[in-house]
Amino acid sequence: MKTDNSFAARLARPAPPPTHELKTWPACFAAVESGTKPFDVRENDRNYQVGDVLLLREYEPETEQYSGRTLLRAVSYVLQGGSFGLEAGWCVVGFGALPPLPPGINDTKLW
Repeated sequence: MKTDNSFAARLARPAPPPTHELKTWPACFAAVESGTKPFDVRENDRNYQVGDVLLLREYEPETEQYSGRTLLRAVSYVLQGGSFGLEAGWCVVGFGALPPLPPGINDTKLW
């Protein structure tokens, strides 16, 4: 089977959203897992965008070890720092279980 690696073919395929691997302390990890914490406050050193994927890795700060537990979340909202008492350079990242629907799509039955 021949694949088309032309420039036009690559432009036609949307790039997958970036995935950010993040250390998450146990109490926050448990709250995200249970659904009671659908957001996180982070230094915006990665330029988080709606649609990005977050791989949350539970991290034990006392032992400086990962537990092996992970969660996947999509960024559903980003509140940039510099307002609402949030320091510039920081952000509040809203979590979604699935990536948001593309603009103009309102019904998943179309997929």
